[in-house]
Amino acid sequence: MKKSIMSGLVLAAGLAFAGVAHADDIKIGVAGPLTGPNAAFGAQLQKGAEQAVADINAKGGVLGQKFVVELGDDVSDAKQGVSVANKFVGDGVKFVVGHFNSSVSIPASEVYAENDILQITPASTNPTYTERGLWNTFRTCGRDDQQGAVAGAFIAEKFKTTPIAVIHDKTTYGQGLADETKKALNAAGITEVVYEGINVGDKDFSALISKMKAANVGVIYWGGLHTEGGLIVRQAAEQGLKAVLISGDGIVSNEFASIAGPAAEGTLNTFSPDPRKNPAAAAAVGEFRAAGFEPEAYTLYSYASVQVIAAAIEKAGSADPQKVAEVLKSGGPFETVIGPLSFDAKGDRTTADYVMYVWKKGEDGKITYVEM
Repeated sequence: MKKSIMSGLVLAAGLAFAGVAHADDIKIGVAGPLTGPNAAFGAQLQKGAEQAVADINAKGGVLGQKFVVELGDDVSDAKQGVSVANKFVGDGVKFVVGHFNSSVSIPASEVYAENDILQITPASTNPTYTERGLWNTFRTCGRDDQQGAVAGAFIAEKFKTTPIAVIHDKTTYGQGLADETKKALNAAGITEVVYEGINVGDKDFSALISKMKAANVGVIYWGGLHTEGGLIVRQAAEQGLKAVLISGDGIVSNEFASIAGPAAEGTLNTFSPDPRKNPAAAAAVGEFRAAGFEPEAYTLYSYASVQVIAAAIEKAGSADPQKVAEVLKSGGPFETVIGPLSFDAKGDRTTADYVMYVWKKGEDGKITYVEM
């Protein structure tokens, strides 16, 4: 019997069909923080998947069937994510693009696995997501152990004698990434002078900044999202702490600069090479920009998630998620807007290519992230 894990009776808001569904349509759930402080990332997942669906449907769909999108707003909350997952189960969703947060993707994936739903996350980078032996977990992004290794090596080379603070937001993603970076630093013979966790939603970091000032910190490694990260770097500058903030993909939104203000300039972060520059993405990028949406960060990763689902359905000759999963693990590479993708037995990409970015002013005077 299929299992349905309910977390209370509260179901997520924002669940709706994008169009009228027919019996032979293939339902794709798109889940992420569509509202709340991380809504910028939710918009990336939503816009990316919706555009891919529109483009695929315009070419006739897959196996003569059309995709229909159902949205789920998890507001970056694990319990809400499980509610979204159960709603998808009840509505007959077969494939899910999402979630954004690792702490949401991990519990939601168990609901999906037990109810024959295949999940591809464009953004959840914690290794645990694909390390549990589930049949249904895939990702088009990389992993934090890969990202942390790149960040740690970069810091060890460029800031070897600089006192370093490692700060995280206590989440699956944030602390996981911070700890992977810390592991790489420690292996390189560098020991952080401050290691602290803060709470998601905190606004005042005066005590933390005072502690870092006392330790003469010159580099702050931040494991978390743009919301708190932007406040930390801004308040550090205001309180006279001259330190370089280095972070991961969790700050890859121009909202980071809106929060941090001028202090954002000089910040460094890891992310994959800018997918907007990939020739395979040119047509899709043009569509997004024509619609007034800049496809930054995980937008194209979401688009690619739909592409690999479609390609695997075609190759399997079936929209059965179990058969599609088998094809994904053995039938690549699949051509996507972020380049050709193949998956290993766990559902991870067989290639990962994190690089460093620096935040600086563009010709328009706005501070944004630029690949180094």
